[in-house]
Amino acid sequence: MKLQGIKIEVIKKQIKHLHLSVLPPNGIVRISAPLSVCDESIRLFAASKISWIRAQQKKFAKQLRHSKREFVSGETIYIWGKQYYLDVRLGEKNNFALKSKKAVLTVRKESSVAQREKYMRKVLRKFLKDEINRLLPIWEKKIGLKCKKWIIKYMKTRWGTYGKITETISFNLQLVHKPIECLEYIIVHELGHIKYRKHGKTFIAYMDAYLPYWRETKNKLNALTLDYIV
Repeated sequence: MKLQGIKIEVIKKQIKHLHLSVLPPNGIVRISAPLSVCDESIRLFAASKISWIRAQQKKFAKQLRHSKREFVSGETIYIWGKQYYLDVRLGEKNNFALKSKKAVLTVRKESSVAQREKYMRKVLRKFLKDEINRLLPIWEKKIGLKCKKWIIKYMKTRWGTYGKITETISFNLQLVHKPIECLEYIIVHELGHIKYRKHGKTFIAYMDAYLPYWRETKNKLNALTLDYIV
């Protein structure tokens, strides 16, 4: 659906009410609607929210975003919210190490930008995987909810999701760039969806009980400099 130049993704499912979202980081507009609601009603609902939609998209558009990386010395990279400067060196095999304020990336001389990026995603995935393996069991025990499995994906509109059918939590690879409390927020949030499907009063009460500062962390996560989106 398109309304006043704004593309709107409409998803119909078994719910009772219309729900509108403007998703970070790119301001994609999504409306979840009950199966019984006609397209014209959805259009009227969207039209009534057009000012709010534009305000949210404007907010996301103002967010700082890293430029596309070439993986050369001097570029910056954030790991768990801390800024490092890339120090690219040539060697026989790929390697990555954090040393003080430097992120030392050793690559083969003939390696392309695409190859360096592929290797760095592998490195960052390992950083994120290790922290999820450390933190997820802690929160599962504390909350009393356990996911069947979890995966890491490179997502453009979500920091995390929970799939009810597959019972799987998906974590956005870009979380590795954010402070560790942002990862904890996503863990607690997605574990909550195992029990609570919607972001209603019971879900909010759950978040308040286990992570009282979740609103501040959510705002911090969505306000931080975004990585370059491929």
